[in-house]
Amino acid sequence: MKIGVFICHCGNNIAATVDVEKVAEYALSLPEVVCAVTIEHACSEPGQNIIRQAIEQKGLDRVVIGACSPRIHETTFRKLVAASGLNQYLLEIANLREQCSWVHEDIISATIKAKELIGMAVAKVTRQQALTSGKVGVNQRTLVIGGGIAGIQAALDIAEAGYEVVLVERSPSIGGNMARMDKVFPTFDCSACILSPKMVEAAGHPLITLQTYSEIESVSGFIGNFTVNIRQKARLIDTKKCTGCGACTLKCPVKIPSEFNLGLDKCGAVYIPFPQAVPHIPVIDKEHCRYVLNGKCGLCQKICPTGAIDYEQEDELHEEEFGAIVVATGYKQVDWKPYTEYGHGKYPDVITSLQYERLLSASGPTGGRLKCISDGREPEVVAIIACVGSRDELLGRPYCSSVCCMYSAKYAILTHEHLPDTKVYIFYMDIRATGKMYEEFVRRAQEKYDARYVRGRVSKIYKKGGRLILQGVDTILGQSVELEADLVVLAAGITSSSGAIKLAKKLNITHDQYGFFTESHPKLRPVESSTPGIFIAGACQAPKDIPLTVAQASSAASKVVALIGHEELETSPMVAEVNMRRCVGCFRCQEVCPLSAIQEETLRDGTKVAKVNAAVCQGCGVCNATCLPGAISLKGFTDDELLAEVKSLCDVK
Repeated sequence: MKIGVFICHCGNNIAATVDVEKVAEYALSLPEVVCAVTIEHACSEPGQNIIRQAIEQKGLDRVVIGACSPRIHETTFRKLVAASGLNQYLLEIANLREQCSWVHEDIISATIKAKELIGMAVAKVTRQQALTSGKVGVNQRTLVIGGGIAGIQAALDIAEAGYEVVLVERSPSIGGNMARMDKVFPTFDCSACILSPKMVEAAGHPLITLQTYSEIESVSGFIGNFTVNIRQKARLIDTKKCTGCGACTLKCPVKIPSEFNLGLDKCGAVYIPFPQAVPHIPVIDKEHCRYVLNGKCGLCQKICPTGAIDYEQEDELHEEEFGAIVVATGYKQVDWKPYTEYGHGKYPDVITSLQYERLLSASGPTGGRLKCISDGREPEVVAIIACVGSRDELLGRPYCSSVCCMYSAKYAILTHEHLPDTKVYIFYMDIRATGKMYEEFVRRAQEKYDARYVRGRVSKIYKKGGRLILQGVDTILGQSVELEADLVVLAAGITSSSGAIKLAKKLNITHDQYGFFTESHPKLRPVESSTPGIFIAGACQAPKDIPLTVAQASSAASKVVALIGHEELETSPMVAEVNMRRCVGCFRCQEVCPLSAIQEETLRDGTKVAKVNAAVCQGCGVCNATCLPGAISLKGFTDDELLAEVKSLCDVK
């Protein structure tokens, strides 16, 4: 056996704290090691050439590389080893950067630890066996979850590449939060004008199937082969018969707060969400429909010209197969109820930013007429309070919501366009305008439209003489502020959408403490989730504006196309395997497996034992640690290999 050891300087990331020459000298003294070389940058082209030449000239059959985290460069070095004629799994990487140089300051102790890590890697690689990757077929259909701008963009990009897409949206219409907006910054395009064509294009695309008013029930399978159960909720409308004429919505005697207009007006128990809704088909609210509740009324059924009303309709559950999944479930505004100092529920003229969007919109509840909610008069003073639910340690949301500063400036401009004499005050902590032309946009609001910025928090809002009084502090002037306003807009922050954590469990992907889905790597894999084959796009990953959301959706789509463009995928052989002679059929491994990769198998004598689905298994090792009789081993991390690593620690000098 001939082992080659290559120690990377990684610039000064490793070499500044670790004496790499001494580590290489120590490596050369280890059994079976025939060469030990230090390299400035092992991942660079010259560095890889050094390794390749050593493999060929020395006849190496095992390779150990001391460098940075294998999470970053393991694939790079595996390809290098394979190209040099070795089995790519006869490679071991010792993490000398994250696990050694970056966590130590003393060169002597860091060098000793580096020797230990290299010794362990050499001991392990001597016990390693050549492994062979498997092949698995790929289903070339894609599921997109979420019908906002991110989901629509991803679906269109994938469909334009020639692949079939199913777009699932839990609301009656696609469009998401962007459909509620009046105009978008910094271009002031009409939101509906740029969104509606994409909605219509998605609905009419021959390779896109819309499944609105639907939810994901369960997800199983693995990359290239996912099985998804989708629940089509009952609209109580026959979508094949309905023409979207809207006659039923005009005659419904029941009036409920409009969900789309965020309670600013009312709609019937049978309604079309908004004028540009896609599909343009009503839905009946079963919780408020008189006929559903007590068998009375039925007026909508009587006047429907096509007989599309079906009170007996029930939810349908159907199973579909996909090769990839894009999650684009968007966001919701932070619940501002905990901010009792702003008068939640007491003052109707204290509203959220999305409610203000609906007031400004020509398709909104007031037809675009800006007025106070309480009495319908035009406001003389509008106060906007930024960072409501953002950058607040007390409520557990220390993060910035990214868009509030910009849409606050947008509201100042739009308010002036609607009511030129109305004064706008914006209470802010800091102005964060980092996008292209964003800083200029804020200056425009300040200089051209006279938006008055007050740096400080509002501590209390109360009513006096028919007006709202805001009390706070101007931290620049260092004095208290008291402002009279007619309408107060809370620039509420962004949080994860309702049900995001439950969906993460169904998909077996990770999320952070705020409910946002976690990317596999923030720099190198920003749209890939922790589960291969599932991608994330838009504000479900973190707060972001529309341009960044669209860019991320297209990025996720490109990853999907790269995946499903193959008829077969290569699977990792570093998976668990069961020794059926030792398995006692307790199935504790099945209970703990996060990917449901453990299945039951019945032997000829009727004995039930565990079996690993190698295509699903990701080699996490949980089953291996759980198995009491030691019937499960993990390829690439066998007991023999791990014990050899432990033993090597006793031999380090």
